[in-house]
Amino acid sequence: MLRGKLKVLPAKASSAEQPGYLLDVQVGFLMRVAMQRHTAIFMSRMIEDLTQTQFAALAKLREAGRCSQNQLGRLIYLDGATIKGVVDRLRLRGFVITCNDPNDRRRMDVTLTDKGRDVTEAAVKVAAEITAETLAPLSAEEHRTIGKLLKKLG
Repeated sequence: MLRGKLKVLPAKASSAEQPGYLLDVQVGFLMRVAMQRHTAIFMSRMIEDLTQTQFAALAKLREAGRCSQNQLGRLIYLDGATIKGVVDRLRLRGFVITCNDPNDRRRMDVTLTDKGRDVTEAAVKVAAEITAETLAPLSAEEHRTIGKLLKKLG
């Protein structure tokens, strides 16, 4: 039970009156909003129901050729458990094959199948359109600048 009078606290100052942390100008928040927009564009346009990580794995295999599952994960910034799941799903769909490295049986190599190569070639074309749509609000100079800045942050 409260005794005496309740103390009335003053109303909080509005954010316009109170300088400090404003969410709408924080880089992490802005990057998340931009990523949500890009993800929505990606998911609405990408073929074969490929996720962003599945597409990244296929595109990197197209670029790098046969490589170990762990190396593929490192190349697209995924941990070992995550890349294993991605490779397993791509294998089940017939887009990649896996085999033990003849020189190191602990190492699992991943390679595009013919079907995977065909899907990847088509998906890369769509990905270019997705990138163009994502960057459409920006000028050509801003395209170059955002790419450089994001690489610098990464």
